[in-house]
Amino acid sequence: MSVTPVAFYRDPIAALKWLEAAFGFETSVLMTDENGRVGHAQMSFLGSEIGIGGEWEGPQLGGARMRSPASLDGAGTQFMRIDLPEGLDAHCERARAAGAAITQEPEEQFYGARTYRARDPEGHVWNFSQMTRAVAAQDMTEGTGLKFDIAPKEG
Repeated sequence: MSVTPVAFYRDPIAALKWLEAAFGFETSVLMTDENGRVGHAQMSFLGSEIGIGGEWEGPQLGGARMRSPASLDGAGTQFMRIDLPEGLDAHCERARAAGAAITQEPEEQFYGARTYRARDPEGHVWNFSQMTRAVAAQDMTEGTGLKFDIAPKEG
């Protein structure tokens, strides 16, 4: 089974180019109509896929509308979380050089990862994370006061 999130943009062609330059994503599927509008697009990164679409609405969505944060006064409904095997700081600098707004500089987190957050030109927030150490649930509870109930991974 796989899950492919889809981010919606006012200008999906510009988003594809920007995501390639800023984050190193690669366009793996691009279907356009006779006017050059994106019908479907997918990008790959480290073996995972993300869909990129233009804003739209229709009966297929039961009246729902798909919008970019740029069309919602900057409000988002999610952020994208991506695990990097290595090179988090260099990845952040690449994103910054491409014009990403770094909303959280790279820093160590209590749960054993180093993370940074970046906002793209249309307002989507991207969270990049690199595991740095294993932290037991009990240690996280003691360090934060929050209760952690982590299910073991199968396989």
